[in-house]
Amino acid sequence: MGAQSKKHSILESVVNVITGLLISFLIQLWIYPLLNIPVTLNQNIFITLVFFAASFIRGYIIRRIFNAI
Repeated sequence: MGAQSKKHSILESVVNVITGLLISFLIQLWIYPLLNIPVTLNQNIFITLVFFAASFIRGYIIRRIFNAI
């Protein structure tokens, strides 16, 4: 099995993180009201996007580290 290219690592990370983003957003729509945490839709979108960015960067770095090993 050959090494994964950087472009392929990015694509894999994006697909992985987007699915996580959608799941996270839907869970937050359900759990914030359940816990009586007042969050507007815009705040929820912002929170989701911050975690999206962090998850994408984390996933890409970990993928590149493991690919280098």
